[in-house]
Amino acid sequence: QVQLVESGGGSVQAGGSLRLSCAASVYTTSVNYMAWFRQAPGNEREGLAAISFITSFTYYTDSVKGRSTISQDNTKNTVYLQMNSLKPEDTAIYYCAARAGARWPLAEADFPYWGQGTQVTVSS
Repeated sequence: QVQLVESGGGSVQAGGSLRLSCAASVYTTSVNYMAWFRQAPGNEREGLAAISFITSFTYYTDSVKGRSTISQDNTKNTVYLQMNSLKPEDTAIYYCAARAGARWPLAEADFPYWGQGTQVTVSS
């Protein structure tokens, strides 16, 4: 069973930065594509960025493009999301997710493995 554990959330002021981490308990072909989603109160879960552990290709949605960078450390089965120029509207619970094989655009239903989420709060 694959487990995903996020860390790195917290409270920052607008304009600040955070780096989220997501560690997978094991690396298998079942989790060679990892993504970040977020969900704000009252909103649906929104896909943000993804990375392929096989090709290292990265994908970004307009919500974070230019402000965030997704990266991987294959030796640690870990994916990161570096978020800069944070805005109050970035406040949400951030989740990492994993699946076998790349899929774009990001859809919650396509990912069988999920972390527990980490809270990001951006104050103005």
